[in-house]
Amino acid sequence: MKLRRFILWVLVVSISGLMLVSCKSEEKREPSPAIPKEEEREEPEPEGEGEKEEKEEGTLEEEEQAPDMPGALQGQEGEEPRLNVYIHQTEEVAQMPFEEYVEGVVAGEIKNDWPAETIKAQAIIARTFVLDFIETKGESRHNPDAHVSTDIEEAQAWNVEEVNEAIKEAVKETRGQVLTYNGQFTKTWFHSNAGGITADAKEGLNFKEENPPYIESVESPDIGEEVPEDERVWTATFPKERIIEALGEMGSGIEDFDSVTIGDKGPSGRTTTLNFGDTSISAADFRVALDSTEMKSTLLDSIEYVDDELTITGRGYGHGVGMSQWGAYFMAQEGKTFEEILTHYFKDVKIAKMWD
Repeated sequence: MKLRRFILWVLVVSISGLMLVSCKSEEKREPSPAIPKEEEREEPEPEGEGEKEEKEEGTLEEEEQAPDMPGALQGQEGEEPRLNVYIHQTEEVAQMPFEEYVEGVVAGEIKNDWPAETIKAQAIIARTFVLDFIETKGESRHNPDAHVSTDIEEAQAWNVEEVNEAIKEAVKETRGQVLTYNGQFTKTWFHSNAGGITADAKEGLNFKEENPPYIESVESPDIGEEVPEDERVWTATFPKERIIEALGEMGSGIEDFDSVTIGDKGPSGRTTTLNFGDTSISAADFRVALDSTEMKSTLLDSIEYVDDELTITGRGYGHGVGMSQWGAYFMAQEGKTFEEILTHYFKDVKIAKMWD
């Protein structure tokens, strides 16, 4: 009996051991999660590193390389130079910091109580104008020791008496900034009033070189009620002898005429040629020779020659090329920045900083 119980106990233990081994074998066959090979593992990117790299590249794209300083200006790159300025009123050469000269130009060219963004735009135009002047001409025609002059017929107006805090602040906030195109100084032409639309350089100035790619005819918001009435629409009458004198100054070869008519017109509608009898002349050059303060533009509506008197009716004030000051005024009133004003009137330009 005891032997039978012992044999039965051995059988039970043996069977239990076999079942335990079988369960463990099944457990080992359970599939485990796949582990990628070492070269397939993706290392986590440090937080913010990709964004930082992209930001730095964007900044580099936005930065504009400053043009080289004109050779006639001595001094180190990145430092404000000093200018030798021929003072037309006193016929003397005065030396002054560049930005001080810019203050006088801005005060001479625009009203010192206009919107700040308009004055800033004018400051950048003034600064770019003189650097381009020095680079292309080297010196003032009045005195070889002067870089530039205060003669408005040669360069820009200059009026230190009208410099106020608004002008000083505008010049300070745009310090060293210039307009560039393809790394070169632009031709920063400007005028008082475009009469609603600007001109390209050949049309408005009879520019002898190729029209710069950044100068295009664009709409200009400069016909508001604040504009003086005689700039919106004007009429001027000139006697024949004065016409003959102006034609002589131009070297036109016209000594007499019986009729005057409008000839060709440009993209903005400005008159580009005037016909004196059978001879055509440049309307832009004639305006300057006659008197650009009386024949205020070449955006002409009518022209009439009767009883030896020439009567011209037109719109706007100035050659119409580049920035309209009244247009800049109204854009600033609408909340536009000086950058937006400049890039409206000068296409695809950038702002570079010449000195801190």
